[in-house]
Amino acid sequence: MTTQQEFKQTEIGRIPKEWEIKELKEVVDINKEPRDPTRESPDEKFFYIDIDSIENGRGVIKTAKKIIGKEAPSRARRLIHYNDVIMSTVRPYLKAFAIIPREYDNQICSTGFAVLTCKEKILPLYLLHTLFSKPVIEQCNKTMVGGQYPALNTSQVEKIKLPLPPLHEQKKIAEILSTVDKAIEKVDETIEKTERLKKGLMEKLLTKGIGHKEFKDTEIGRIPKEWEVVDLSKIFEFLDHLRVPVKEQDRTERKGPYPYYGAQGIIDWVNDYIFDGDYILLAEDGENLRSRKLPIAFKVSGKFWVNNHAHVLKIASGVKDEYLIYVLNFINISRYVVGSAQPKLNQSDARKIQLPLPRLPEQKKIAEILSTVDKRLELLREKKEKLDRVKKGLMDDLLSGKRRVTNLISREV
Repeated sequence: MTTQQEFKQTEIGRIPKEWEIKELKEVVDINKEPRDPTRESPDEKFFYIDIDSIENGRGVIKTAKKIIGKEAPSRARRLIHYNDVIMSTVRPYLKAFAIIPREYDNQICSTGFAVLTCKEKILPLYLLHTLFSKPVIEQCNKTMVGGQYPALNTSQVEKIKLPLPPLHEQKKIAEILSTVDKAIEKVDETIEKTERLKKGLMEKLLTKGIGHKEFKDTEIGRIPKEWEVVDLSKIFEFLDHLRVPVKEQDRTERKGPYPYYGAQGIIDWVNDYIFDGDYILLAEDGENLRSRKLPIAFKVSGKFWVNNHAHVLKIASGVKDEYLIYVLNFINISRYVVGSAQPKLNQSDARKIQLPLPRLPEQKKIAEILSTVDKRLELLREKKEKLDRVKKGLMDDLLSGKRRVTNLISREV
């Protein structure tokens, strides 16, 4: 790749002089094949792709529903073919765009997508990468209409402007960006595999321990015979009375070096602090108490503030804090949580949470094993973040022509 010196200014930014700017309708056919499976093929089974089927920002179809024609939802009305590009017109800034693989040829997608069939001037994979670019998303954001579900109509999709290099350059740009995508996909697969490993290890270590032969039935399930079952109040001191309510903290408006925590981590930075030392924060409210998509307990060290959305726990001596964090993020606490619309873990109920407690040496071993997996996950996520930055930089440079492809083989990432 070399730098191209001659540029021209366009409505979507500077591009190489020999590139063109085209409206989407000039290079693709849009929604050219409608289909009503309830009438045309009521007894035929087919794959149906809706917005939830797409992995946002990746161009990948992660799942597709298998349904029969007569049971098709009213939005299942767009025929798709191999190498079509589907573009979500609802909240396009979420980037639910994808290219159709061969296995979904002649299947159906939701009317929530614009189906783009490339003409001779543009390559499908180049089109897909261009849809993810900043200039295209900015155009979508400016023209979409609606409040809760902002969307584009077909006439707005037609007018989206794209940079159009020669076909051979489109091909090389797509190859380079797809190479990075494949590297990101491999890291994602390794992260998923490692997360499954961690889940299996937690299930085994936090219920069966290490090397135990004898077990007993308890109020929290079957655990090793020598383990105890203890209430949270027996091993933690609650320091909730020292927390700062949200409304009071909002009034201070002070930025500084100390983190200010809520139920799911850092929410701000301030100049002063309340706490100084090692503590465990346990979420007090929020949907995450039920969904458990994120950890509900985490360790905080040093100087910090905390609001009234997290319990502040000071650990007793003789207990390994890392072990307790793993346990709190593993056990089922749903019976201690009250409220449906606004789930809440009151202090009185939190004190009653029962935990399995091995002896200290075994706590340490369990924590060491699980922390090793966590360190592996941290390295993998850092690698993915680095690749994401590489991809963003390449998109900015290649899709604007700041860097030009001059050879026939894309660089290995």
